[in-house]
Amino acid sequence: MPKLKTKSGVKKRFKLTATGLLKHGVAGKRHRLLHHNGKYIRQNRGTKVLAKADTAAVKAWAPYGLR
Repeated sequence: MPKLKTKSGVKKRFKLTATGLLKHGVAGKRHRLLHHNGKYIRQNRGTKVLAKADTAAVKAWAPYGLR
């Protein structure tokens, strides 16, 4: 059976934590930040852990894990 390929978008957008959770960047931080208040910008700084419902689908797109 041939090797499975990892989706290239998943390689770029997600990282695995040591406990197997998926980290991702938060949307809405690139431009038009004047329209957001300070609380929104502070709370979306850095990365977040992906929701449990979405984790199975993303892990299926990365059959051998992520580095």
